[in-house]
Amino acid sequence: MRYRHAALLPLAAALALAVAVPAPAADGCSSGKPCTSCHQLTIKEAKGLLGRVVDDVIAVRAARIPGLWAIDVKKRGQKVPIYLDFSKRYLVTGDVLDLGTLTNLTRDRYISLNRIDPSTIPLDDAVVVGDPGAEVRIVVFDDPECPFCKKLHPELKKVVSRRPDVAFFIKMLPLKIHPNARKKAEAIICAKSAQLLEDSLAGKEIPDPTCETDQVEKNETLARKIGVRSTPTLVFPDGRVVPGYKNAARILQFLGEDQAEGGRAAKR
Repeated sequence: MRYRHAALLPLAAALALAVAVPAPAADGCSSGKPCTSCHQLTIKEAKGLLGRVVDDVIAVRAARIPGLWAIDVKKRGQKVPIYLDFSKRYLVTGDVLDLGTLTNLTRDRYISLNRIDPSTIPLDDAVVVGDPGAEVRIVVFDDPECPFCKKLHPELKKVVSRRPDVAFFIKMLPLKIHPNARKKAEAIICAKSAQLLEDSLAGKEIPDPTCETDQVEKNETLARKIGVRSTPTLVFPDGRVVPGYKNAARILQFLGEDQAEGGRAAKR
């Protein structure tokens, strides 16, 4: 399922607004001086400018995009990245893409801002891909009939083969759009079997649940609390909640960013 940010405008709107930003003058940022030597924006000033459209301003910094400030704000209980041009008149919201890498800078920042504490996620019900005693644990919310989960699982195995110190702890989160997924999830939880999950994702029939369990309801409650809205969703050790299919290289990239920060970001 596609992940959406309700607080962000469509890309087309962002591009339309961005067109309004004037080009730097010959005696301005294009003269070789750092833009911030001429342009300043404090959090206090940003709060005054944006008070009618956001609930609070968290941080202000020069954006990677020339001529823009990157501003982290709070809106309706979420932390959201937005942009303001140096004239302090034009507000840009929505997805900003780096065409060189095809990276969604806005989405990556949103994920970074809205971290959770992964230690609050119980793992007793999880099935494991990799060594259960591995030092690095990544939690995955899975639906046993989800086609994107099926696509993800070979990538998890590739990560484990390259990084034996990494294990994936998979929690069942059956979606209502898959009517048979709930019963299958309960069967997997009762057996605590990664093989049953693999069989289900492969379209094979699996046995009925061998126990009565309310673990699915608990997982649904937890998912709502930490902002998991789709499957698959990965929760990295630094608390970033990353929705959607990711290949092994991208998972390792996220993990590398996590380890480069030394886990400090999760405590911010």
